[in-house]
Amino acid sequence: MNQSALLRPDWTPATIALMILGFMVFWPLGLAMLAYIIFGDRLRGFKRDVNQATDGFFASCRGPHGRHRPHFSTGNVAFDDWRKAELDRMEEERRKLDEMREEFDSYLRELRRAKDQEEFDRFMRDRRNAKRDDNGPVAEYQTP
Repeated sequence: MNQSALLRPDWTPATIALMILGFMVFWPLGLAMLAYIIFGDRLRGFKRDVNQATDGFFASCRGPHGRHRPHFSTGNVAFDDWRKAELDRMEEERRKLDEMREEFDSYLRELRRAKDQEEFDRFMRDRRNAKRDDNGPVAEYQTP
């Protein structure tokens, strides 16, 4: 079992044990673990958004004369053309990988939504079945 599966932001035995241990050792650690359990899924999306914004900012700063696209020529036209073609190809590959990552993130969100919907439907079905089995409140015992 890998570490990401063991310490996912969910109410797993490992995260609960770490939270309790954190409260016993130093209460802010337990509080931090509780926050991770509750808000951990949002943290992943927040990190992705910050990374995309940062990448966009530095890409605009880099522009055509940044580190990856030097504004000077080596003097060898064939090499400069090859370098430009390779950099364009790598940029296209990066764009494809980013699209694939976004599609996979969307798939995971839909998978989680479907799982949540299934659990909710099962809860409602069990609740309905429990109400049908229940004949109402228990009548008080009356003495004759």
